[in-house]
Amino acid sequence: METITVRIRQDAERFTPQEEEALQWAGRVIKNGGLAAFPTETVYGLGGDALDRESSRKIYQAKGRPQDNPLIVHICRFEDLEKIVSRVPEEAVRIAEAFWPGPLTMILEKSERVPSETTGGLKTVAVRFPSHKAAQKIIEYAGGFVAAPSANTSGKPSPTLAKYVAEDLEGRIDMIVDGGQVGIGLESTIVDLTVSPPQILRPGYITKEMLGRVLGHVDTDAGSLGADSGQAPRAPGMKYRHYAPLGELVIVEGEADSAADYINRQTAADHMAGEKTGVIGSREYLDRYHADVIKCAGSREDEAGIAHSLYRILREFDDEGVTRIYSESFVCSGFGQAIMNRLLKAAGHRVVKL
Repeated sequence: METITVRIRQDAERFTPQEEEALQWAGRVIKNGGLAAFPTETVYGLGGDALDRESSRKIYQAKGRPQDNPLIVHICRFEDLEKIVSRVPEEAVRIAEAFWPGPLTMILEKSERVPSETTGGLKTVAVRFPSHKAAQKIIEYAGGFVAAPSANTSGKPSPTLAKYVAEDLEGRIDMIVDGGQVGIGLESTIVDLTVSPPQILRPGYITKEMLGRVLGHVDTDAGSLGADSGQAPRAPGMKYRHYAPLGELVIVEGEADSAADYINRQTAADHMAGEKTGVIGSREYLDRYHADVIKCAGSREDEAGIAHSLYRILREFDDEGVTRIYSESFVCSGFGQAIMNRLLKAAGHRVVKL
């Protein structure tokens, strides 16, 4: 299969006639049963027709994704929600008013229109209304309901640049819409509204505190920062190794000097053993490390900056052939909880506590 790439301007609010034509083209590809990758405000998504069981099968096949790992259905109008869920609860209306369009996914009871192939066999469906203007246009041109997990090979870091979509999926999908680097860099927050109180299944940019101000009490699934269970996942990203670089990643948790000393001892030993070593550090402590490749995640005072760079850094380690990676641990509250969720998944929950 030949994969066609078209380009649009990054973060465009209005589109040129040529860009509009490209977005229409991507929508037609999806509507006709094909697969097209496109940017959202979180990461690049791999879009197929969410209401067509064969399209969903194609997504799983292209990604090498386990078929019990549900897909997120993307919409471009709030009123379309009632077409794919059995009931729109009052809580869904309230958080949609607060956070849609945006990086928030709701879990609701699905309607019969949504095939089980899209939901991983579950009776619930994950739904999101992205804020990215190009994504909204493509969803509209595709018919309004697009299943779009991250546009990467299953288990690898989600792509924040189109070149990483091509690296993983060239020849497996019909089209890539290259819209430059995405904004947030981590996947959406997922909140389950089928339980009481509502429960966060995957942390993201929309934090527990933000949801709590709208909904009152909100729980967080214990598994979001723990090891994977043997149960079928209730939402994307809850099971299996995710977001992982090719090299082995270890998170080091402890006081800054002790963590740096430990990491430097490990990288020295690894280097002597023939490994290519890497470190993910914050700007405040970067000069303390010794390794073959040292990457700055950003300032500890800027969680959004760290989130924005995390997947790019993991991909760059792959590009540079790094085989052993050590990362600082980050504050596990607010948006930092989303960063640690992704790091823990990427590390396979390998954590050294000093």
